[in-house]
Order: sequence, then structure tokens, then C-alpha cells
Amino acid sequence: MVSQNQTASPKTKTNAQANQQTDQAVLRTEKLKVFYGDKVALKDVSMEIPKNQITAFIGPSGCGKSTLLRCFNRLNDLIEGCRVEGKVFYRDKELYAAKIDPVEVRRRIGMVFQKPNPFPKSIYENIAYGARINGHKDNLDELVEKSLQQCALWDEVKDKLKENGLSLSGGQQQRLCLARAISLAPEVILMDEPTSSLDPISSQTVEELLQQLKEKYTIVIVTHNMQQARRVSDFTAFFNAEAAEKGNRFGYLVEHKETKAIFDDPQEESTKDYVSGHFG
Repeated sequence: MVSQNQTASPKTKTNAQANQQTDQAVLRTEKLKVFYGDKVALKDVSMEIPKNQITAFIGPSGCGKSTLLRCFNRLNDLIEGCRVEGKVFYRDKELYAAKIDPVEVRRRIGMVFQKPNPFPKSIYENIAYGARINGHKDNLDELVEKSLQQCALWDEVKDKLKENGLSLSGGQQQRLCLARAISLAPEVILMDEPTSSLDPISSQTVEELLQQLKEKYTIVIVTHNMQQARRVSDFTAFFNAEAAEKGNRFGYLVEHKETKAIFDDPQEESTKDYVSGHFG
């Protein structure tokens, strides 16, 4: 934000900055609300996710981080009673418009979940299957190799592609799931606590991989690990929760800015308390 005491017009500069951010944003929300039944889960979230950057969502349990993540590829559609109000944009397309195909949304905006979930198929078919049913016309062998290489897994599995994906270690399974998402050529990869079930060495491997992948993909990661958010992300959004009617809690966005600013110079007291470990 431009200071009011600068000599240039604050309004002009602010609008220029806003336009630049919008041009670079891959995902954007406007006054987004999410309901489960008649209960508000997430309230009035307006934010932008910049291209080819890693954005981390942090905050205490129940503040809507995963709920927001699922809004970006319409996975909340699969939850009975879930309702979304406000707007979610991918590029210039409103994702919840009537003519938008949720299946195509999920191809362009991939998801990697908290617990590795390979298909009960061969390592090869974990990559090839999704590409095949999505109409991939080129060489599948090349696609499998390229996808596994991007996820630093090819050298470890190239001699056992016919083995079941479930035979891999937890860290390898998570990288296989990431390779599976990449094989569909998404622009955005959503990751919901992707290292929470992994050992420290596997977690480090995934974190290092994210730094390489952001050159080609926009990445959004939900994490409860403050050190991880600080290590891997370029931008961080802090969410909090407060009580609504009848004791229900809803989540809301507190601050969203460059990661260094969130951790070193937070503007909101609740952000400062959270990143310093006073609550969580």
C-alpha cells in the first residue's frame, strides 16, 4: 500500500498496483463465503494467488484453510450441504458460473492431499491412467517418465514401473501423487498438509521439490508447520476463527502478504501471536 504522505498520487499508485497484481493473479476470490448446511465455515475472503509463486495458508484448526483450498478446484461440490457464495476466479473465468465444468477445473487445478493416496495400480498406471481417460494422445511412456522426473522419483522407480504404487514408501507415494497431478498438465497445484504424515527426510525432499516446481506451476499449500511455511512459501495468508451464533465457529482471512512480512512484521496482533507461538 502506498503511504498517504508520498508526493505521488496515492490513489493512482494504488490502482496501478492493484491492476498489476490482478494481471499476475492466477486465482482470485471476492467476498467468498462457504456454508455447511446453515453454518458459515468461511466468511468474506477476498484475496489473490500470484502466478509461479508458493502461497501458504496458515492458521489454527477450524479456520477454513482446507475449505478455501477446496473452493479453488470445486471439490467442495462433492460435500453434501456445502454451499459457496461470492466469487472465485481462475484467470478471467468465474469458477462457479453455470457453464463451467468442474471436471475440467480439477484438471487445470490439481490437488495433492494430506495422506498419500496412490491408485491401487502399478506405478506406471498411476500416471498413465488419468492422462489416458483425459484424452492424452501423445506417447504415454514419455509422459510417465517426464512426470516422475519432475517429481524426483524417476531414478528410484524406473526399474519397477509395473509394481503397485502402494508398495512405495510414504514419501515416494506422495511424490507419485504429485507426479499424477502434474501428468494432467495443470497450471495450479493445491496441496493440503502434504508432508504432515511424512518423516523429516521425506518432508525435506518434498519441500525442495516445491522450489523447483514453482518455475512451472502456481502452488498453494495448507500447513500447520510454521517453519515449513517460512521455508517454502513466497506469500503467506493467515486465517483465524471466531465464534458465531449458537457457538459455531467460522474462519476469516486476517492478513495476506509476502512471507517475510507475515513472520517478521505482521500488522495484526493475532497474526503476531500466532506466528510467535502464543496460540495455535
